[in-house]
Amino acid sequence: MKSRTKSVLRAVPAAQVQLSLNVQGVLRDVQQAFYGLCVNAGKQVLAAMMEADRVALCGARNVPDARRTAVRGGTTRSSVVLGGQRIVVTKPRARSLAYGELELPTFAWAADTDPLDKATVASLAAGVSTRRYAGTLDKLPEPDEPLSVSRSSVSRRWVALSQAQLHEWLSASIKELDLPVVMIDGIHLRDRVILLVALGIDAKGNKHVLGLREGSTEASRLVRSLLSDLVDRGLDADRARLWVIDGGKALRKAIVECFGALALIQRCQEHKRRNVIEHLPQELHASVGRAMRDAWDGGNAELAKKQLQRLAASLSARHPGAAASLREGLEETLTVQALDITGALYRTLRTTNPVENLNGSIAHFTRNVKRWKDGQMTLRWIAGALSDAKGRFRKLRGHRDMKALLAALDAKSATVADVERKAA
Repeated sequence: MKSRTKSVLRAVPAAQVQLSLNVQGVLRDVQQAFYGLCVNAGKQVLAAMMEADRVALCGARNVPDARRTAVRGGTTRSSVVLGGQRIVVTKPRARSLAYGELELPTFAWAADTDPLDKATVASLAAGVSTRRYAGTLDKLPEPDEPLSVSRSSVSRRWVALSQAQLHEWLSASIKELDLPVVMIDGIHLRDRVILLVALGIDAKGNKHVLGLREGSTEASRLVRSLLSDLVDRGLDADRARLWVIDGGKALRKAIVECFGALALIQRCQEHKRRNVIEHLPQELHASVGRAMRDAWDGGNAELAKKQLQRLAASLSARHPGAAASLREGLEETLTVQALDITGALYRTLRTTNPVENLNGSIAHFTRNVKRWKDGQMTLRWIAGALSDAKGRFRKLRGHRDMKALLAALDAKSATVADVERKAA
């Protein structure tokens, strides 16, 4: 009978049970519970570390010590940074018998605003508005309440950060930078124009944002102020330099006035092409644009000049505006070509495209700004955008050929110096 019972028991099939669960709800609860566990554990660890700091300053609790130089001062409500927001903690206090309140190293580290600042900048750069900032953060466990996440708090923090960035851009020394190339272009933000000395390019092909001014490339006084500021901050005015510009007359005039014969002006060929075809009917855009590109793509500056002059002559009868636009500053569209710079470096330096790429980053960064209150706000946002873009800068395309450009500029410097000696 006993063996028969065992066989019957062995014959009973295993039971299978299926439960219907809301997976998303369970995962959400697990995530919140895990985050809450991390926050609570972190607060307990922080409390233990702060108490250890206080023991190091004040000695062990309830142990008399005649050499004691500090005493406990109870606790106070404070906050530390976690996950882009501030959370409330209870901070122990220590007071020096001679100097008053003492700082706890652990609390000073945990309360550092840098992580919060980085989270704010990263969120705004990603397109999160100040109103929605709090919604991007992990929810704190009860009864904790997040601090410094309201729209006003985020806005105040952003104003302070961007103001500091603006001051850094406009006051940083550039004396140690060897900058054979400077590019200048303007960006339009609705009814405002920000003039950017957007890129200084050093001898190794690295890019450096040099300065900002609110205004237009056609405002001579503004441009001169900007260039003078660069010189005051350390830009060497006694070396030959290539200036790549969009073609603004006031901009060119200011550069020549500030740097004289040592300034080699390269007019952006793409700006020139667009300016010319604006004077032409649609059916001529492709052919005239192609003829201009063919001239600029050649390796001979003199031949390119003759080709462009013949093109201007062919246009002068029926389209005098286009011909006049092409002739204006024609030789300055050939400056890099005349320096015998070829390949990728030539294709990079003949236009202001590197600056315009930076301008695109600025436009993307500021896409959520609905109203520009004043020029200072505009400059602050531009500074924030430039700081964000700086981390993604790559070396200039064609930078391996920079030695050829440096040699050409050195030769220009020697020629100018020789002329000045003879004139003296």
